[in-house]
Amino acid sequence: MSPEVISMREPDEPMTSERVLLSSGRYVLFGPFRIDQQRQEVTRNGARLKLQGKVYQVLLTLLEKPGDVVTREELRMRLWPADTHVNYDANVNTTVNKLRQALGDSSDKPLYIETIPRKGYCLLVQPEVSDKPAHPLFTQGEESADSAQEASRSLVAPSFSKSDVWIVLGVIGLILAGMLLGAGITRLWISHAALMAHYPLAIFFLRASAAAFF
Repeated sequence: MSPEVISMREPDEPMTSERVLLSSGRYVLFGPFRIDQQRQEVTRNGARLKLQGKVYQVLLTLLEKPGDVVTREELRMRLWPADTHVNYDANVNTTVNKLRQALGDSSDKPLYIETIPRKGYCLLVQPEVSDKPAHPLFTQGEESADSAQEASRSLVAPSFSKSDVWIVLGVIGLILAGMLLGAGITRLWISHAALMAHYPLAIFFLRASAAAFF
């Protein structure tokens, strides 16, 4: 007999998309984001995002049903126990807005989380679950921006090898030695010229003194 297959869907759950079994892998990838479920850490292109506990739980709830509507009642049951007395509607709105802000999303032009009026919310992307910490793909805009930055760095700051540095230092040393040698020669020449200028004058005074005595 074949093993019994148990469906994870509820009887009244719409059959618009398949549930994502997050427990099948440690990492969840979608867009430029990666979730480490073991460490409960969310990163965007390697940079860690600071998500509060309930905000993180909302994200996981949406990831479990990509393309399906996650009702506000589902979020309430996931975030708060039955005996908790809070303003559920206001708290759900606040928590979802915090998640959108962390993801850089917008309610007007959503990229990840769409609001379904009077029903709930829907995740617009299809996540992938993996055991390997594969890096998420950069978006096209981010990739082109990074390429432009790398190109500008290569133009502004060319690389030099160690041999080039030693050659430059050697040339500078030769220039400095030549300047010092030239300065020394000039100083000796000036001293010699001054001495020769005073020599005829000294002979004249000696002759004048000798003529006075004789």
